[in-house]
Amino acid sequence: MKKWLAVTFAAALLLTGCAPKFEKNNEVVQKTDDKTEKAFIPNYQISNKYYRTILPFKPSKTRGMVVANLNSRYDIKEFETGLMRIAKNEYSPDKYLFQEGQILDKDTVTLWLNRKYSKSQLKEEGLKASQNIGLNPLDDEKGTVKQRNEKNPIYLSHILEQDYLVKTDKDTVKLGGVMIGLALNSVHYYQKEQYGDVYEAPIKHADVVAEGKKIAAEVAKRLRDKPELKGVPITIGLFEQASKNSVVPGHFFSYSNVPANSTSLGSWKDVKENYYLFPSDEAKQDHRDDWTYFMNFKQDVEKYFSSNGVIGRAYYKDDQMSELRIEIPIQFYGEAEAIGFTQYVAGLIMDHFPDYLSIEVNVTSVNGPEALISKKPNEKEPYVHIYK
Repeated sequence: MKKWLAVTFAAALLLTGCAPKFEKNNEVVQKTDDKTEKAFIPNYQISNKYYRTILPFKPSKTRGMVVANLNSRYDIKEFETGLMRIAKNEYSPDKYLFQEGQILDKDTVTLWLNRKYSKSQLKEEGLKASQNIGLNPLDDEKGTVKQRNEKNPIYLSHILEQDYLVKTDKDTVKLGGVMIGLALNSVHYYQKEQYGDVYEAPIKHADVVAEGKKIAAEVAKRLRDKPELKGVPITIGLFEQASKNSVVPGHFFSYSNVPANSTSLGSWKDVKENYYLFPSDEAKQDHRDDWTYFMNFKQDVEKYFSSNGVIGRAYYKDDQMSELRIEIPIQFYGEAEAIGFTQYVAGLIMDHFPDYLSIEVNVTSVNGPEALISKKPNEKEPYVHIYK
């Protein structure tokens, strides 16, 4: 596959006059409060949907924490990419460069994710009241373990920072804006004893919203106190992560801006995004037409080829499905069968789903990936690749 792509791309370069130009990267000076250093801006941008990243790449000061603090790989990916989607509303990829968070470090985030201490705990730890900076609610230790955890669950599970740089003149870049994502739990997990069973305490969405906005207001004040963020606009997004056993990710539901010279959040803006699993009762109830499209497709797939289950994960924006990823695990007995099946499924995609959808189908077997079928919105034919 790699060889085919390389040959095709080389031919495109020779035959078209509008091919991308790989020129020497732009050398710039990156200014921070305490130093300046050389950096490079890649000239080539894949598309205006993606930010260019300043080089050399600087990993986040909290790298690795998101893996430990979020419930699933689905949430990890969506938390990062969803925050970047919100960023595009405030910081255009045409003008801004992306850099992983350089202000919040692991120690700070770890402290902020703690519960608040009681007065006795502060005394025991030898801390002052001003050091009581946990953003999760205090455990008042009243009632049973179950009652305590249901009354005061852990709401905030992680804080993600993304930095957006802007060129101030031909040769200089500086911090132009900061995105902060607050990952909030829809389910609080706790243990009654160390190494014991894990119990669940579901959290109502209304409580997630209310507590998330309270936490965001406090985070905004703390960030504005940092000298690196003086005069820099900040945007805070609220993400409700899914449960640990979910096979679809959570979603951002709201965000707010802190203007450059303010310590307070502005009005909250709704983020109308969500994910659904197909087939599922939730998808059937909320989006019956889409559920019907999928079920008809699934039935036609399984009519001639046995499968262990056709599953779809759909992304909705403004209550309309815009992306659908389908996984089809199947047992093949030869290459001819794989080719025939892939052609059959490609036809079903064009027959069963609306033109405006972006669809990706991954066909797999016990041997690994067998085929990829991809259709962009309003395309007349899908892209098909059979792995060899």
